[in-house]
Amino acid sequence: MKDYEIVVGLEVHAELNTKSKIYCNCRNAFGLEVNTQVCPVCMGMPGTLPTLNEKVVEYAIKMGHAMHCQINGVCKQDRKNYFYPDLPKAYQISQAEVPLCGKGYLDVMVDGQMKRIGVTRIHIEEDAGKLLHDESFSGSLVDLNRCGVPLIEIVSEPDIRSSAEAKAYLETIKSILQYLNISDCKMQEGSIRCDVNVSVREKGATEFGTRCEMKNVNSFSAAVRGIEYEAKRQIEILEAGGTIAQETRRWDDVKGMSIVMRSKEDAQDYRYFPEPDLLTIVVPEEKIQALKESIPELPNVKLQRYVFDFGLSQTDATLIAEDISRSKMFDACVALGTCKPKSISNWILADIAKYTNETGKSIEETALTPEHLTSLIEQVEKGVISNASAKKVFAVIVKEDKDPLAIIEEKGMKQNSDTGFLEQLAKDVLAQNEKSVTDYKNGKTNALGYLVGQCMKASKGKANPGIVKEIVTKMLNA
Repeated sequence: MKDYEIVVGLEVHAELNTKSKIYCNCRNAFGLEVNTQVCPVCMGMPGTLPTLNEKVVEYAIKMGHAMHCQINGVCKQDRKNYFYPDLPKAYQISQAEVPLCGKGYLDVMVDGQMKRIGVTRIHIEEDAGKLLHDESFSGSLVDLNRCGVPLIEIVSEPDIRSSAEAKAYLETIKSILQYLNISDCKMQEGSIRCDVNVSVREKGATEFGTRCEMKNVNSFSAAVRGIEYEAKRQIEILEAGGTIAQETRRWDDVKGMSIVMRSKEDAQDYRYFPEPDLLTIVVPEEKIQALKESIPELPNVKLQRYVFDFGLSQTDATLIAEDISRSKMFDACVALGTCKPKSISNWILADIAKYTNETGKSIEETALTPEHLTSLIEQVEKGVISNASAKKVFAVIVKEDKDPLAIIEEKGMKQNSDTGFLEQLAKDVLAQNEKSVTDYKNGKTNALGYLVGQCMKASKGKANPGIVKEIVTKMLNA
């Protein structure tokens, strides 16, 4: 069998969370009574005129800046003509030759390595309605609430070479959309969807193979399964001497397979022409620049910084970078420079995450401050208090704005790290537990844990367990 390479391109459709729809004043909201958020404009009644929502343009430009795109300050909108029951006008207003955002790229991390994926374009368009099917009625019903909901479509270059790279790209886009607060990214509500283009070619070949497009991919894990299935299907056809037909397929995630929908249409099948009811979009350069300056440090940039500058694992760095409140806390603590970034990460992903999950509060809604968290971690790193004591202090400072040092003093939690005192303590414990000493010397290593435990008990939990273990081990081996 020949060695094949997978080539993937993705088209991501993200619904923007503007208050109203793209060309009318209807409310942009999910899950409301069917056909209640509609008007003559989004229902495509003859004689109605659309008016462009300015916020949609701003949100698209922000995403363009986040993906290093060339912003086209002068562009137009086009009619994309096709007939489908959920498209009342029989055309969709989109953008053809001149999108709002042109060529760009996105750097994503895959297995600790950076991969640059080209972006062809980001354009604005309106969503179509939704067909409803149910066993309680025959045929299909149509809900037009979604008609006119604003979308951006992000089209990648065919630079993706594995399902893992596709997943990393999709997750990065999702986290950027959430950071910019321009889409809620609720996949279960269809807020972010993707079409997947897959082809295969022999390794080393320069020409692309014939691509097939998969629709109905409604989760990132489904995209991974779809890519792997489609690549395998195409390789099997080629190995059997067949040829790949260019077609659009529907991904069935339950069956784990794709089914042919139609032969793939080309751009001319949509008969694009400039939208006559809308003016040219003109965005002043200073507005484009102001939108660029409003963008915070993005999660993919944070991820690189956390892995390469602070030595966090990709998993830990991702868990912090993709959560705005976690990354704010992490960055503020690291900036104080009093304890190790890895220790801060561990506290954020363990104790803080546990507390926020159990209470449903965000970090901002707690009394925890970066100063108090780092002060607490510092005491653990210096051996002033044990991990167990630190957890007790944390339980207080997460609810009350109280200095950890004052709590440690009040509750008498300081560990005893005086080696002279601890050596005497260990001598006494070993003298009283001759059987355990003999057991250790006879190879029963768990006796060490018992002896350290006895030292801790004798010190009423005040001894520094790390130093005690060192002293006891040294005495046993002497």
